[in-house]
Amino acid sequence: MAGLRSIMDELKAKGSEKTRVIYSRHGTPIERTFGVSIADLKTIAKTIKKTKRDERQVLAGELYETGMMDAMYLAGMVADGKQMTRKQLQTWAESAAGMQMISEYTVPWVTVENAEGRALALKWIGSKQEYMAASGWCTYSGLVATTADSALDLPEIEELLDSVVPRIGAAQNRVRHTMNGFVISVGTYVAPLLAKAKRTAKTIGAVSVDMGDTACKVPLASDSIAKSEAAGRVGRKRKTIRC
Repeated sequence: MAGLRSIMDELKAKGSEKTRVIYSRHGTPIERTFGVSIADLKTIAKTIKKTKRDERQVLAGELYETGMMDAMYLAGMVADGKQMTRKQLQTWAESAAGMQMISEYTVPWVTVENAEGRALALKWIGSKQEYMAASGWCTYSGLVATTADSALDLPEIEELLDSVVPRIGAAQNRVRHTMNGFVISVGTYVAPLLAKAKRTAKTIGAVSVDMGDTACKVPLASDSIAKSEAAGRVGRKRKTIRC
């Protein structure tokens, strides 16, 4: 199996200044990314996934510890969240400070797969750190998207929906964004709570989020849920939230 050094060399070689700038606009410090495209990261990930599971898991940890966004993102593509300890997941979450592509994607990817995922999501949601709270909301969004309704704590999810209404307006920037995403996720994936999610979406209306120097727009939760309902997708679970 290719070792950490050879993979890091490959990441450096595949990086581009154009992509570095794009990632920096999405919240990554430019000095912490090589600028490797997601397509290239997926290609490298396919090669890593052909190796033995234990070796792959060790490599994922080493990649994440480099602190380079591309390597950390790649780590999330190949790591098995089920094998990670609660302490490891907490460390990954804490190490994602200042990189929303990691805190809102990579960390939730692996945490959702873990038996401690729900507990960690709730813990992080309560954090005063913007990136940690965002990780929490994204993780719980991933849980409702991948877990059978019968295995979800529906009253707890209703309480979280109720908490969004009075809190979202004063919440930190990325927390507002991920709260909005949570409402959409519940409305899309949890059929018993569709009506509740629709009422919540209508109440919060358009959510203002500073998306920085990007063309990204904040989806209107009510519209997103309505589209899923019209397409007959409400309640259809996903196998994974990795993208």
